[in-house]
Amino acid sequence: MIRSILLSAFLMTSGTIFSQNLKTVSYQDGSQKLNGLVTSNAGKKLPGVLILPAWKGIDDEAKTAAADLEKQGYIAFIADIYGEGNIPTDNASAAKTAGFYKKDYAAYQKRISLALEQLKKNGAISDKIAVIGYCFGGTGALESARGKLPVVGVVSIHGSIGKDQSRANEAISTKILVENPAEDKSVTPEDYNNLVKEMNDGKADWQIITYANSKHTFTDPKSADYNPMMAKRAWNHTLMFLKEILK
Repeated sequence: MIRSILLSAFLMTSGTIFSQNLKTVSYQDGSQKLNGLVTSNAGKKLPGVLILPAWKGIDDEAKTAAADLEKQGYIAFIADIYGEGNIPTDNASAAKTAGFYKKDYAAYQKRISLALEQLKKNGAISDKIAVIGYCFGGTGALESARGKLPVVGVVSIHGSIGKDQSRANEAISTKILVENPAEDKSVTPEDYNNLVKEMNDGKADWQIITYANSKHTFTDPKSADYNPMMAKRAWNHTLMFLKEILK
């Protein structure tokens, strides 16, 4: 118990420490300024991982992931989906802003595409790029596959997996890993079954791993849902998947 508490405390502060090694990269979507973050190995020719943050924008969980990915030999870029001046300050504004991009999935895919361009400009090998996303970002990871963006694979970590059923299921060539907490109340059985059907209809290379005793934000040390053991397993599964498809 004490070890878990100490581990949680370390992880809660590590994002701030690691962020000192992340460089801000400013880019544009028309007149909207976007501010992403890239790891300190930018400029080298290495496989790349685009990180899509949760619904409040770039946070410590995304920064910690970037730092670990750099240690694993990847250039990591954290996307700014909302843009300067539009970062949510509370759950209500986050729900509204994230909801806009979930509904206007084309706008979401465009912001992801712009971030992918920045990842490539910072040295990532163009045919060795993956996307991982947390929560709202997990939705974006799936949208990267649905939008046929130029990535090898995607990882949706406790993402919203539902899709408007008026959208047709299409062929999916991107490899997909979904990390799903068993007690996530935001994911209905219908959402789950529809995703499985979508993947099968698209003849995708896919897998879903479900984590026991885990609620929605089980990987975030700052969340009341945090489950250290399952978070560690999920991250190890992420790294194994990335190693398989990128190295």
